[in-house]
Formats: sequence, structure tokens, C-alpha cells
Amino acid sequence: MRNFVDYKRNPDYAMTQSQERWTEIEHLPEWDEEFYNVYTAKKFGKWVMLKTLRPEFKDDEKMQEMIEREFDTRYNLAHPHIVMINDFEDVPGVGRCIITDDVYGDSLAKLIREGKLTDAHIDKLRHQLVDALEYIQNNHLAHHPLRPENIIFTENIGNLKLIDVGFEQRANLTPADTAQDIYNYGLVLRQALDAVQSQDSNLRHIADKCLQPRPRNRYRDMQQLHLALENRRTKRLYISIIIFLALMVFILLWLSSPWRPEPVNPEPQLIHTEQTNGN
Repeated sequence: MRNFVDYKRNPDYAMTQSQERWTEIEHLPEWDEEFYNVYTAKKFGKWVMLKTLRPEFKDDEKMQEMIEREFDTRYNLAHPHIVMINDFEDVPGVGRCIITDDVYGDSLAKLIREGKLTDAHIDKLRHQLVDALEYIQNNHLAHHPLRPENIIFTENIGNLKLIDVGFEQRANLTPADTAQDIYNYGLVLRQALDAVQSQDSNLRHIADKCLQPRPRNRYRDMQQLHLALENRRTKRLYISIIIFLALMVFILLWLSSPWRPEPVNPEPQLIHTEQTNGN
């Protein structure tokens, strides 16, 4: 349940449409980032998230430029596992905010801390998180390090969303940027596997490879990491197909061999007639 803080405490507050724009604003300290505070609120009755500079940075011109640059960078992004930005405006009692879609839920850090992480969450780290990271790299987005606090599983359906995905778009990312993303993914994956006490040797091997001290010993890029994560499922599919085909061949050979079962003919039905003497 959300506990709301009402920032409209002015007794002379005029109940106009513009002033009713923002309601039920709540600070979410657990979601706060290095330079930002994060809030949930309703804008004209629709839930959204707010991201604004921390109070100590609000008057810093460089920080103001940073949040504006982040808005410009992320506004045109579109990915199902990255929180989408839809506006940049002043919010009463909060300040200048980036406005995003509502992604209220639990962070990976909270799920780990409270012992609520499941294999279903691990599966989304294997697929949805890597999809999002690959999209970020393909769009050359410089971003803060991936960490469990940045990964949210939404409240209703548990969909994975990244909330801190880029503050600058560059012409190209360096190999060091790519290698660092892979390393940080390995840290997240290992922490999640430890939390559920997973014995999945394939995923642990992948996490270990991501965490190799020398970048050249890690996966080359997110696409190669993605293929490694899908390898187990592909192998299982191939093995199942091979077993099925082998079984079909065996059955066909058996049916055409001298040892095939002979067809069973039903015994003729005996029809008994009652003899009558005509008397």
C-alpha cells in the first residue's frame, strides 16, 4: 500500500484545475539515486513517477544541465523493460522533475533483502534485463552502474523495468563501457543466484565469466552474453528433438522387422441356435 504525503498545506489553496494537476505525492527514499530523489504521484488522476535533483544539488548549474541532458537523452527511448519518460516540468513542493510512467513495485535489492526473490525473477534477469542492456548499448547511452536498486519488478505483473538507464548519448561507447556493463550484470546475477540458493551450474558459469578480472576474458558484448544465456534452452530443445526422432526411427524399424508383433485376429463368434422339435 502507498502512504501518501499531501504537499498542498496552504489553507488558501485555490481549487482550480491547474492546482489539482498534482495530487498524492509520495517520496520513495529506497528508489533515490546518487543525484536524484524519486517520488510517486498522480497527474490529473493518473499515476506517474517523478525524478528531481536532491535539495543540495538544486541550485547547482551543472546539476541542472545534467537533469536536462538526461531528459533530452531518454525522451525518445522506447523499450518494454526501460522506464519511459514523458515530460519535464515543475511540480509544486518538489521542483523541476522528469516525469516517467508509473513503475511502482519492488526493487531487486528489496526482494533480496526480504527473501522474496524467486526463480521467476531470475528468469527475467536472464531475458528482460539483458534485452534492456543490449538496447542501451545499441543506442550508445552512458549510464550509472547497474545495481539491484535500479532494477524494479512492477507491483501487479512483476515486469522488469530499469529506472536509471542513461544520462548522455554518445557517438559510440568504448570497449571499457561494454565490459563494465557485462561485469555489473555478473555481479547482479551472482547476487540473485545466491539469494535463491540456486544450483544452476550454467548460470553460475555465466556469472563467473562476466566477473573475470580481465575484460578480454569476459563476453565480448551483450549479444554474446545473450546467446550464452539462451544456450541451455537451445540445447534442451535439440536434445528433445533428437530423442523424439530416434524413438520414431526405432519404432519404424521394429514394425518392419521379423520381431514385430503378429496381428491378433478376433476369434469367430459362435452362434448357438436352439433346437426345437416342432412340438
